Amino acid sequence: MIVFPAIDLYDGEVVRLRQGKLTEKTVYPETVPGFGERRVGDGAKWLHAVDLNAAFEGEQRNLHIIKQIVAAARVPIQCGGGVRSLEAADALFQVGGASVIIGTLAIEQPEVVEELLGKYSTERIGVGIDARDGLVAVRGWAEVTRIKALDLVSQLERMGVRTVVFTDIATDGALEGPNVPALNALLQYTRCSVIASGGVASPSDVTALRQLAGLHGVIIGKALFDGKVSLREAISLASADAGQ
Repeated sequence: MIVFPAIDLYDGEVVRLRQGKLTEKTVYPETVPGFGERRVGDGAKWLHAVDLNAAFEGEQRNLHIIKQIVAAARVPIQCGGGVRSLEAADALFQVGGASVIIGTLAIEQPEVVEELLGKYSTERIGVGIDARDGLVAVRGWAEVTRIKALDLVSQLERMGVRTVVFTDIATDGALEGPNVPALNALLQYTRCSVIASGGVASPSDVTALRQLAGLHGVIIGKALFDGKVSLREAISLASADAGQ
């Protein structure tokens, strides 16, 4: 299981949100370009960067910072946040993103996602499924649709999507543990590679996720910043045999 240390960017700063709310934002005194380099020093093989300005406002204001992180880190970076057009995805690849995670676009313009899959391959394009009580949320989690997460993943598979980032909004940034039952249900339902996001608060949470058969990876943000989990320990636990 791959551990993806997260860096969420808003107005050029490193932040974390509780349950996706800008009103519950924590700003970290982190030197942004050096963030990736430090995480790689602790063993990270991938990073996960999100442009929250793009997610909430539709404007990619942090591309230059992502480019700096890419240059400093020298490991692949999975990018997301407000990717609502072919041009937005192109921009992330142009600054060095290794893969791009699509969200709202997959619901509102699925034909563009199909175009992206054809242009960049299934290995470089994934889709984020952000769910509240099993229903998909879009536009920076501001709008909850009536689309069930499991129904969406079925549609994505038919389109050719092979990677899904699943976020349970209620647990994101709350440090209350991931929604293991929801993740297990998703894993039983899909053949996509699933990356879990949201809720990791302790080493035991990483162990619990590692024991979910087939889980491809986990994104960890606030727990690393707040010292609840060390990256080295998380990577070690994620690499252990599930039966241990």
